[in-house]
Amino acid sequence: MKHLQHYLLIPLLSITCSCLSPTKPQERSLPILAYYVPNQDDHPEALVLDQLTHIIFSFTKVIDGEMKFRNDEYGEKLKQLVAQRKNHPNLKVMVACGGWGADGFSDMVYTAENRAKFVQSVVDFITQYDLDGIDIDWEYPTIPAAGTMARPEDKQNFTLFMKSLREALDTLKRKQIISFATPGYTSQYQNMELNAVMNYVDYINLMTYDQRVASAPFAGHHTALGWIKAEDMKDTPALAAVMKKKEEEAEEDLNFEPQSAEMIVDYLIKQGVKPEQIVIGAAFYGRSWKGISPENNGLYQATKGPFKSSIAYHEIRSDFETNTNYKRYWDSVAKAPYLYSAIDSVFISYDDTTSVKLKTEFALKEKLGGIMFWQLSHDTKDQNSLLNAIYEASKNN
Repeated sequence: MKHLQHYLLIPLLSITCSCLSPTKPQERSLPILAYYVPNQDDHPEALVLDQLTHIIFSFTKVIDGEMKFRNDEYGEKLKQLVAQRKNHPNLKVMVACGGWGADGFSDMVYTAENRAKFVQSVVDFITQYDLDGIDIDWEYPTIPAAGTMARPEDKQNFTLFMKSLREALDTLKRKQIISFATPGYTSQYQNMELNAVMNYVDYINLMTYDQRVASAPFAGHHTALGWIKAEDMKDTPALAAVMKKKEEEAEEDLNFEPQSAEMIVDYLIKQGVKPEQIVIGAAFYGRSWKGISPENNGLYQATKGPFKSSIAYHEIRSDFETNTNYKRYWDSVAKAPYLYSAIDSVFISYDDTTSVKLKTEFALKEKLGGIMFWQLSHDTKDQNSLLNAIYEASKNN
């Protein structure tokens, strides 16, 4: 799930939803949703499925106007995953369509005929694999991100598409969940008829990560929970870059505040979204930059480009958390950790077991619809994993 390459500290989000009932016998009040991209050596029976309520198999694509796998072997992998419901009868198995750089959505929604063709392919696909729902990961309507086709009409056509998808899936015997993934900043919601769309979907997965990406001109938190204010970056290159961009945009009413899960949830609720409609995201991977000066232990300092654009958490655990050149710091404002090496001049932003526990507790406290993460294969196989930290926190309600 790679997201729009933006480097500004931009606002947040807005939505609405309905179902997501907790799985019974654990009596948990908080759904835990995992995006999952199968590795070649993955064996579904070895996944920690008992700690999940939903697993979202990623990705199908829009191909010739229909929903299909681009990788033929994914079909067999999905069958093996669905077969695990015999051991985990309360687990919901869904499929995601799209992802960063996935094209075809704008053409697919453009006409009623095109929408009908695609929706029928979804019905056939879900029936074939006996699934529990679909997650639409169009990144993003009206925006030609990563060179994808986009039109102004996407705004209205997305609503029409979700309406037809809901009506079709409601005809199936197995109850179907519809979700869609969206970024953690408010500007995207000018590009969809949000309240109308939410009449047809169950919940939204807020991608409260990638808030700093590889192209960012300064190091910062890519998946903060805590509500960071502009003043928290006072006298740093980060704030200077934001103010310069604001001047270039010449839009005084723009609010270039840092992004965070707390801020986006507050924004959504003020827009009238019910808390139980909101699913916040955790990152099972980190973002990192090089050439970072030691001021403020690297936080909000200028970068000389990416160190690694993405680092799976199991690699962070094995190669960096135990590396004496790297020191872990905790930002009590962002409620997020980061690693910094003065020797290597490298800064790594990530979620760890402490931060995902706090995110889970926040979701419980605010009675949100759940917590999700990208993605399961990035987790460590150690006992003290990110998923286990989320699961244990979800039981403390």
